[in-house]
Amino acid sequence: MVTLSRRSFLRSSLAGFCLVRKPGHKVFTVTGPMAAKEMGLTLIHEHILVDFIGADKITPDRWNRANVVTKMLPHLQELRQLGCRTLLECTPSYLGKDPMLLRELSERSGIRILTNTGYYGAVDNKYLPAHALTETADQLADRWVADFESGIDQTGVRPGFIKISVNPGPLSDLHRKLVTAAARTHKRTGLTICSHTGPYVPAFEQIDILKQEGVRPDAFVWVHAQGSNMVHYARAVREGAWVSLDGLDNNNVDGYTETLLLMKENRLLHRTLLSHDAGWYDPAKPNGGTVSRDYTVLFKRLMPRLNQRGFTARDWKQILVKNPVEAFSIKSV
Repeated sequence: MVTLSRRSFLRSSLAGFCLVRKPGHKVFTVTGPMAAKEMGLTLIHEHILVDFIGADKITPDRWNRANVVTKMLPHLQELRQLGCRTLLECTPSYLGKDPMLLRELSERSGIRILTNTGYYGAVDNKYLPAHALTETADQLADRWVADFESGIDQTGVRPGFIKISVNPGPLSDLHRKLVTAAARTHKRTGLTICSHTGPYVPAFEQIDILKQEGVRPDAFVWVHAQGSNMVHYARAVREGAWVSLDGLDNNNVDGYTETLLLMKENRLLHRTLLSHDAGWYDPAKPNGGTVSRDYTVLFKRLMPRLNQRGFTARDWKQILVKNPVEAFSIKSV
């Protein structure tokens, strides 16, 4: 049982979380570019609004921004109080990505938010627009680069990373095209590629495609890697890729505790990213439904558990501050 008050505990856990020095590097938030060294404690995979209706039916009038702000702002304000300073909102295009909503929530909560460009191919392409089926990798890359250069959908908001996804089995030709488009977008923008992947087979297939395209694996985040094992994590780290354990919730704290202890024991923390995949407002449900995935499990349950098992402020700084800066900063453009 933890006897410290939550505020005292967090001060102890986060001691030494100073700014990371990354001269000349930036990240692109929904309110504009900022020095990467200012990111602070960062959650690298969360959601605020997700609409699962499908690419052929989704429209912005399916949700009311004011209602979403009312429901989701208190959750972001709590995160701010717990020490979080930056959040990557991973909802892709055609799944409810709303840059103007994210800008308002960022301004009102004080949390810097990064949004994305790219397309989501998992769930058998339900969330891909029709043109993604016929356009070439270069044509898709042109669209995603335009988001970075001119802003997403005339909002002026520039993406801070690339979000794609693939099915869990061996890559289809269509999903290979998405990965190739992401690689070519990265080469023109410097944006990091986060790919909803899961199993290790498509993860390493994607790394191979990136290398064929002349992209170093340190530009690739293996999203939802938590279902794999230490052998594959070590291989990914040897390649230079990022291993993202981003499904933390109240039901798997014990499992995450053991995994992170093994990551530390095997000296893999320098390539480990951590988050909840939490949220979110669902336009298909009355009043957005229940925010059933908690953004705060890391702070309220995982941190105390791991600190009791020997995790240090230096370990937390590595995972939650230094790694996000290293993974997502790009040279000034």
